[in-house]
Amino acid sequence: MKAIVFDIRLNSLYSIRMPFTWQSSLTYLVLPPSAVIGMLANALQRYKNDKNPLDYLDLIENDVFWTGSRLLTPCIIKSYTTSAIVKWEDKIGGKFTNALGREFAYSRQLQISAILKNNELLDDISKALKNSPLTCGDSESPVSLDSGVMIKDVTDETKKDETFETNFPVPFTKDTKIEGNGKVYLMHERCLKREANFPMVSYMVPIREEGKIISPSSLTIKISYERVFKIDNIGYVVTRQVVEEDRAKVVGKKSRKKRRKHEG
Repeated sequence: MKAIVFDIRLNSLYSIRMPFTWQSSLTYLVLPPSAVIGMLANALQRYKNDKNPLDYLDLIENDVFWTGSRLLTPCIIKSYTTSAIVKWEDKIGGKFTNALGREFAYSRQLQISAILKNNELLDDISKALKNSPLTCGDSESPVSLDSGVMIKDVTDETKKDETFETNFPVPFTKDTKIEGNGKVYLMHERCLKREANFPMVSYMVPIREEGKIISPSSLTIKISYERVFKIDNIGYVVTRQVVEEDRAKVVGKKSRKKRRKHEG
């Protein structure tokens, strides 16, 4: 497997809304896996411009083994009141907007990384990232590349009971053996809903808070059921052992459904 790695420079405030917040929208500090997949698919669709955006989203999602992002520079979060249009027509004197609270973050640099199962898309994704407009979370948060797009070798370093240090978010459960400074967030690992299965997974993001300043940190994890991969010259990343098992179950369900349909 190979990994695609690149740094982005934030050109403004950014807001990557947590999906379960609305009236007072909270933001992620880093891009969750689903947002990284969305960024790659959006860039590829704009570059190629020959298929429906959802086709590219499905293409990227099926080829991605792991995605992650991390802060490279300190970050701050501020809350603002925004005005949202709630209807376009009303009587004179009617209310057209509603005041909503929303968090915005700012950090100068983030690093994005994705491990792909196949190498066929690497060249196209690399060109797309260099030639397409990029955004962080939503279309109002433009970003630019702050490094070259790097293609790195990936090796499986999984060894039970061994200890590894990582700068990227780590899947977290009550049984995770982990040390370091971090904060737990619920994140989607993909964008497309498959069957009725669209879970959110707990990830610990390595950060250290000092007053209102949030700085990048690292986590040390003792491996039990997780898998560890080393991205050349970037470092270790940790994945859930059950990610591939979850995908296999979905594929299995689809196969059984097709068989029942043909038999009927």
